[in-house]
Amino acid sequence: MTTHALSASFSQRVRAFYALTKPRVVSLIVFTAVIGMFLATPGMVPLQTLLAGTLGIAFVAGAAAAVNCLVEQKIDAVMRRTRWRPLPRGELTALQTLVFAGALGGLGLWILFHFVNALTMWLTVATFIGYAIVYTVVLKPATPQNIVIGGASGAMPPVLGWAAMRGEVGPEALMLCLIIFLWTPPHFWALALYRAEDYARAGLPMLPVTHGNDFTRLQILLYTFVLLAATLLPFVYGMSGWIYLAAALALGAGFCGHAFALWRRYSEPLARRTFRFSIWHLSLLFAALLVDHYLDPIAP
Repeated sequence: MTTHALSASFSQRVRAFYALTKPRVVSLIVFTAVIGMFLATPGMVPLQTLLAGTLGIAFVAGAAAAVNCLVEQKIDAVMRRTRWRPLPRGELTALQTLVFAGALGGLGLWILFHFVNALTMWLTVATFIGYAIVYTVVLKPATPQNIVIGGASGAMPPVLGWAAMRGEVGPEALMLCLIIFLWTPPHFWALALYRAEDYARAGLPMLPVTHGNDFTRLQILLYTFVLLAATLLPFVYGMSGWIYLAAALALGAGFCGHAFALWRRYSEPLARRTFRFSIWHLSLLFAALLVDHYLDPIAP
């Protein structure tokens, strides 16, 4: 084999391992965790905590994603959305994936324990177990409420960031966790609406498959209303000021508007737009928290 061929093979293998970590999902996890770090201190986050916390959480989240890919490789192979992943395509073996996940997750936990604090490490362990085992292995194939119950682990990143700075979990961190917990169902159900055939083919009891399109759209609408109320808690509690309040109301109105339109009349393009808007909603909401934290001089 030529040097060029070896280099190409190595690059392909690296890309395959990288794809296992679901980088787009992990980027949102890390983003909310970092926001949690900054919100936990009136000043700037120490560089060591910022770097170590970010790397540690990212590595463990990537390891959990790799385990998810390993467990669901047969499901991924029959779904159009996921059949491109490395395991269904035969680019990596189950053993390679398991070793990679173990090494990446172990390194992440070691970084958190030695350079952040033990509480953050143990909370990250619990989050890993919640996603990779409780959600992926137990809940996802068993109940249409898998997203609701399993969403608790996905809502933990800001708590991890807060614990990294404070060494404790305060009510502010739990409010951020609640926001993501309530955001998760309408976010994923919007995706599930236009991927219902995929989920049915894979035998997964997602809400549109088990309860139908109309019921799912109603649940999305109701959750966006409850989510809007939850996003006001940081302002009510005194954690944030007027900049955040304005952003929360505008973004919440936008999400509710998408959900209402989807409830009134379904279309696949609208479901796709609702799903994409939900990602912007959470990202901009947490960005507004950060901006408000440092710029808003008027606290309620």
